[in-house]
Amino acid sequence: MLFNSLDFAFFFIVVTIAYFLFPHRYRWILLLGASCYFYMAFVPIYILILGFTIVIDYFAGIYIEKSEGRRRKLLLICSLVANVGVLVVFKYYNFLNESLSYIIGDFGYKNPIPYLSILLPIGLSFHTFQAMSYTIEVYRGNQKAEKHFGIYSLYVMFYPQLVAGPIERPQNILHQMHEKHEFEYARVVSGLQLMLWGFFKKLVVADRLSIYVNAVYGHPDLHNGSTVVIASLFFAIQIYCDFSGYSDIAIGCARVMGYDLMINFRRPYFSKSISEFWGRWHISLSTWFRDYLYIPLGGNRVARQRVYLNLMIVFIVSGIWHGANYTFIIWGLLHGFYSLSGMILKPYREKLVEKIKINSHILNVLNIVLTILLVTFAWIFFRAATLGDAWSLIRNLKSFGEKPFVGDGISNMAHSILAIVLLFIVEYKMEYITDKFNFFSHKLAWVRWSAVIIALFIIMLFGVFSGGQFIYFQF
Repeated sequence: MLFNSLDFAFFFIVVTIAYFLFPHRYRWILLLGASCYFYMAFVPIYILILGFTIVIDYFAGIYIEKSEGRRRKLLLICSLVANVGVLVVFKYYNFLNESLSYIIGDFGYKNPIPYLSILLPIGLSFHTFQAMSYTIEVYRGNQKAEKHFGIYSLYVMFYPQLVAGPIERPQNILHQMHEKHEFEYARVVSGLQLMLWGFFKKLVVADRLSIYVNAVYGHPDLHNGSTVVIASLFFAIQIYCDFSGYSDIAIGCARVMGYDLMINFRRPYFSKSISEFWGRWHISLSTWFRDYLYIPLGGNRVARQRVYLNLMIVFIVSGIWHGANYTFIIWGLLHGFYSLSGMILKPYREKLVEKIKINSHILNVLNIVLTILLVTFAWIFFRAATLGDAWSLIRNLKSFGEKPFVGDGISNMAHSILAIVLLFIVEYKMEYITDKFNFFSHKLAWVRWSAVIIALFIIMLFGVFSGGQFIYFQF
């Protein structure tokens, strides 16, 4: 079920009202049933995959807590292998098989392993990583094993963040599922306002920008450098608004019912470096890789060369996590290269800045612009369907300066630019003035309600309601 659909609007209203009408002891049943229905709206049979991993991880958590030594570690490994195995089969099997065909084909052999005609379960990487964090935290002793099978199932399947995160840790969300949440007007309003802002990002900004982006990236050989630059900058904004819009809707939806989910984005395009960008972008995934991959590999506690290797491993795995395509691997490698370059060149940059005595505000602007340009260049590989398409787009950059492609008319371009301007005005105020929606949180009721009405009007008038699913659903 898509957030940006009338089906979800009806679903959300019914489930939320029922949630507050139900006695506390039955609410987990309501939410679990609603979450199953929400997930089965995509491909019903894939609920069995979720059920498989839930059963394994539920019992793994209980027995890990009871066990010691090698048995404890073996149980964790079994749980992780089961989860990663599901990912490999459904997400990477055909990619690995195709790669094998290329390799042995160079030696004149034919790959006898058949391909599988399977559809990737929606949001598989998200709920798999959330399930893995549970057993890892139980193993580390940071989380008690959840004895209530229904509550644990709800932890994995909680519908607001089931298919695209945030990827929650058990310490943050499990205890909330045992607590009684009363109806609180201020919290409900806050959640609805956040959802409204998420819908603005998705419908008014992301889906409108996608019209131009799809036209260019769908035919990479037909467009000049100016068009590629515009489309790539548009995609940088599109993917941010698409994914952060989903996160805002998910967090707001949960907040209405009394649940606090972690913040997943913190205005990443105001970052002054790539490392800061990754501290602001998809925070739940960045911290997941930090805690469960980077630090176990040694983190910063090892020799400098090993630190560099650990960092590259994390970014390569991050690229693979996003999709079974070499374009994502290149995207991950680029960010790894950016991060390593930033670490290595940092002392030289600091000396240069000190020597030329550049104004700090000007320096910040330059760093933000450079970060945006680096991130946007990497997005070319993320968005391109194939490596060949990506190279075509990059080659076409040499014709930058020629008249750009307008698309379906100046009207859509003008609406797109106005939407971006409005987005960054709000984000600028939230970044440098106040971390709240100024008008939504105004002291005067008439100002607050006027802001809500205007936002709804903009969404209804300028929103694109045929944009389809969120980009990160495919991961």
